[in-house]
Amino acid sequence: MPIDPICKNKVQEDNSYSANYAGKKYSFCSPECKDKFDIVQKRVVRLKKSIAEQEKISFGKLRKDIIKPGICTLCGACAASCDSIVIKDETPTLVDKCTACGVCYNQCPRTITTENGLVGKLRNAYCAKSALPEINGQDGGVVTAMLGYALDAGLIDCAIVTTKSEEEPWKPVPIVAKTYEDILEGSGSIYSHSMTLKALMDAVKEGMRSIAFVGPSCNIDAVTKMQKSPQGFLHHFMRANILKMGLFCMDTFYYEGIKEFIENRDMKLADIESMKIRKGKFEFQTQDELRVFPLDEFDQYRSSSCKYCTDMAAENSDISFGGVGTPQGWTTVLARSSIGYEIFNEAVDNGYIDARLLEEKEMKNAMNLAKMKKIQMYSINRRQNI
Repeated sequence: MPIDPICKNKVQEDNSYSANYAGKKYSFCSPECKDKFDIVQKRVVRLKKSIAEQEKISFGKLRKDIIKPGICTLCGACAASCDSIVIKDETPTLVDKCTACGVCYNQCPRTITTENGLVGKLRNAYCAKSALPEINGQDGGVVTAMLGYALDAGLIDCAIVTTKSEEEPWKPVPIVAKTYEDILEGSGSIYSHSMTLKALMDAVKEGMRSIAFVGPSCNIDAVTKMQKSPQGFLHHFMRANILKMGLFCMDTFYYEGIKEFIENRDMKLADIESMKIRKGKFEFQTQDELRVFPLDEFDQYRSSSCKYCTDMAAENSDISFGGVGTPQGWTTVLARSSIGYEIFNEAVDNGYIDARLLEEKEMKNAMNLAKMKKIQMYSINRRQNI
C-alpha cells in the first residue's frame, strides 16, 4: 500500500487524493495532507526556477566538486531536495534524470554560493573612481583618493602603504605615509608580498593614533588577529585606531621570480611603468609597448602561501577594493564596517571620488572570481585523489 509522504500513514491505491510530481504519483490520506504537499512542491518549483534563471548546474558538478574529492559530509541535503538523488553505499548517487536545476548544488554545505560566503559581509557595494586629476593609481585610483581625503580631513595621522624600492625596481617597500606626496608614491599594484606589519608597528610606536592600513587579505588578517586575539600585540596600544583597507588579491609572486621572468624576455624591471593582472593575463606596460603573457606562465613563481588562501576580497577589512567586475578604469568597492562606509561616502561627498551603486552583473563577476579562490583547495584535493 502507498504511504502518505506527509503523515506517513498507509493509504489505499485508489484514493481520490493524489498528485503527480516529477513523474511520480503520490497518494494522501486527506485533503489537508495533499494541500501541505502541494505547498511544499510549489515552493520547490519556484526555487528551482529562480536558480535555473541564474545558472544551469547539474548533479555532475556536485559530483566533480564535492563527492569525488571526498569533501561530501553525507548530510543528505542533496537527496532530501531532489527525488533523482539517493544516498547509496554512503555516496550521493543519481538514480533518475537530472534537469540541471541546481538545487542539489545550492543546498550542499560544502559548496560556496551565497554573497556573504563568497565576498564576506558588506554594507554596500559601489563602482567608483578617483575624481582627482593628479591621481593615476591602479584601476580607478580609489584607494589613493580615499587616503588623500582622510589625511586632508584630519581623520588619519598616517597610512601604511607600499612603494617601490629605488635600488631594486618593483621590489615592495612598506612605508608610513604622512603626507599626500607619500600616499601618491604608494599608488598602483605590486604583485609581491609586502611586510607592512613592521611599518604599522613603527607608526604605533611613533605615537600615531589614527592609522589607515592598506594590504591584501593575508595582511588584513594579521592586523585583525593582532587586534582581537587575547595575545594580540595591538592590545598594548589601546589608543591606536586602525582603518583596514583591503585589496582584492588572487595571487602574489616572488619578487626574484618576476625579475627572472622579465629578464628572460629581454626586458628590464626598471623600464616597466605599470603591472596589471587581468582576464588570465599578466600585463607589463613600458613607455614604448604593452607586453602581455598568459598568467599560467608564472605558476612556478607563485607564492606558496597563495594556494592555501581562500579570501579574494579581504573579508576582514573595513572596506575593500579591486578591479574586478567593474569597467576598465573603475574600482569595485565593498564597504563593510560603519567607519569604512562613512569615510568612503564622505570622500564622495567632498569631491574626491565619483561613485555609483554596483550593478548586479558587476557583483556577479566579482563573486565568480571569489568563488574560484574559495574552491581552489577543492581542486587541489581532487587532483590528488584522481
